[in-house]
Amino acid sequence: MDLGIEVILTLFSSQHLTELFALAKESGKISSDNAKRIYALRDEYYQTVDAVIAFLQGRDQTLARLICTEQFLPEASRFQIQDELDWAFGSMGMQDRAKHLATMYLEDLSDFIVECVDPHFGFSRYAERLGRSANNFDSLYAQLQSEPTFIDHLTLELLAGKLRETQPKMVGFSVPFPGNLYSAFRCALFIKAQFPEVKISMGGGFPNTELRSLTDPRVFEFFDFITLDDGELPVELLVHHVLNPQETATFKRTFLQENGKVVFKNDSSKGDYKQAEVGTPDYSDLLLDRYISVIEVVNPMHSLWSDGRWNKLTMAHGCYWGKCTFCDISLDYIRLYEPIAARTLVDRMEQMIEQTGDRGFHFVDEAAPPALMREVALEILRRKLTVTWWTNIRFEKSFTKDLCALLQLSGCVAVSGGLEVASDRLLALIDKGVTVEQVAQVTHNFTQAGIMVHAYLMYGYPTQTLEETVDSLEMVRQMFELNIMQSGFWHQFALTAHSPVGLEPERFGVVPEIKDAPFAHNDIEFVDSTGIDHNQFSQGLKKSLFNFMHGIGFDFPLQDWFDFRVPKTKIRPDFIQKCLRKDTSYFGMRSNARVVWLGGIPQESMVQKNKKGKIEELLQLDIHHRKGQFQVYLAKEEGEWLVGFLEQLADLNKKTTLNQMQVSYEDHFRDFQAFWSSSQVKSLRENGLFLL
Repeated sequence: MDLGIEVILTLFSSQHLTELFALAKESGKISSDNAKRIYALRDEYYQTVDAVIAFLQGRDQTLARLICTEQFLPEASRFQIQDELDWAFGSMGMQDRAKHLATMYLEDLSDFIVECVDPHFGFSRYAERLGRSANNFDSLYAQLQSEPTFIDHLTLELLAGKLRETQPKMVGFSVPFPGNLYSAFRCALFIKAQFPEVKISMGGGFPNTELRSLTDPRVFEFFDFITLDDGELPVELLVHHVLNPQETATFKRTFLQENGKVVFKNDSSKGDYKQAEVGTPDYSDLLLDRYISVIEVVNPMHSLWSDGRWNKLTMAHGCYWGKCTFCDISLDYIRLYEPIAARTLVDRMEQMIEQTGDRGFHFVDEAAPPALMREVALEILRRKLTVTWWTNIRFEKSFTKDLCALLQLSGCVAVSGGLEVASDRLLALIDKGVTVEQVAQVTHNFTQAGIMVHAYLMYGYPTQTLEETVDSLEMVRQMFELNIMQSGFWHQFALTAHSPVGLEPERFGVVPEIKDAPFAHNDIEFVDSTGIDHNQFSQGLKKSLFNFMHGIGFDFPLQDWFDFRVPKTKIRPDFIQKCLRKDTSYFGMRSNARVVWLGGIPQESMVQKNKKGKIEELLQLDIHHRKGQFQVYLAKEEGEWLVGFLEQLADLNKKTTLNQMQVSYEDHFRDFQAFWSSSQVKSLRENGLFLL
């Protein structure tokens, strides 16, 4: 059950908006001009909310035209920033424009709820402040002792209905983020009171990172079990224990309470399931046709996250690199790298398409391995499967022009990756394994292939100087100006307990402020040896990036983005351009590279060509592709050999290497290197002949 979407759909309905506005009036909290305006327009909201939700669910696409007249939706403060809409959507893109307007409409209502009804409300981050970096449990515990809010009551009514319907023996809560924590505890408290015989467990990203050193016994007034890391075996053992309480229980990575104290049990001799054994995700109980598709901000990557519904899969467990010093590489979800076979992955994709009807996939990897991405792409093409997919990567040199083009043909539309700090000194300190030049070349390859690139950007890394922050901004400016990067997001460095910086702070010039943490322990406050206040950069970095994504502001001096003095950049204005002039698209004659032909079988005809007054008989190969056609002219025997070999390369069930192609060519003709460097092969390389 996804309580999140069920609560949103219940709340944003004409029936419950009526209750909400009445409650707001009773509270006497309608004080700001914005809240007064929304309350005054309450009849407009009653009239429109059901239609807006139906539109965002994809059930009434014709409403987009009415929304885009900008005479239909009531407007409050969120609509004051809509000057950018013409830039973002132009005269076309009506569906996206309408989704963005409808999203602002919902956010206006959200602002009203926060001000007048429930200060903790948020679409995806309910009561996040209570869960974020809560070293002790006091504030969250105190909040849970108070009366449930209006939103809480809606949530608990829905949960109670599900519990009465299913009559479970155990309920498990997945808590990925701090913003999910309060509601999970509130629901658990309700179950303890109303269904005391039901056992309750919690797992997910938040306990996996934050609760590894849990000692506060009050947590077990709400939950019976908290499991860490991969959940298949721990949950299986819990289910067995709940169904067979008379047997001696064994546990895997599980917190529970014994004699009033928190204990950690890891006494099962069973090994965790391999990734090939965990099976295909089953979405059958979720209300897939009722999810809403929103566009919160005019950012192409953010729209991928929130617009549409993506089937979630993982290419590999953990991270194949596993060295970045800011990352939780000591934890199993990063440390234990285990890829999944390409055929197994594509089998799962086909099963999920059959179940959900959706052909979009988000591979939620820490960093998808390039070699596995290649094999998945070939398997998708081999099965002639039509899918759309995107994932997170490292910007490493394996992403050649050919590989990026192959990924795009298989349905890849976007990648996101960590550029982090665009400084070679800091990239080395982070142990990122890439250089700025390499990132520029790789993002160029993706962009040329038609794959959107989003970069995660970091500022405030330990020992980072003012100069390096400004230089990093200049690198980012150049990448956006050259359109080799289309989306990005700056975030400030956070010191986490399980990262190399957190485990060895003195090595990175950091002095941590260690606090007693009986509850959550992950984010650590610290003092950087440089003494620089990196917070001051936040607004300027975000403002500049917002403009760069809009294609403006490239000619502004970097100083203009900040309200304090910053050093002048030492980066040459053509630095990234020079990086791109180094031709890495054809990476030489690696003999074991696989050769693949995806350009279609040529049509043959004999033609006569006049070469320097001499008539030559040549074989003309007409090759059609989706966007047009081209011709290749070769001597008859050479052309016939090429047609036969292209047919072999088009069979994706067979693996043919460049060396095998060379041997075959030289069995009939002389100089393969001259042939490979010819204009004819260059045309083929640009239209479907890939070296992988």
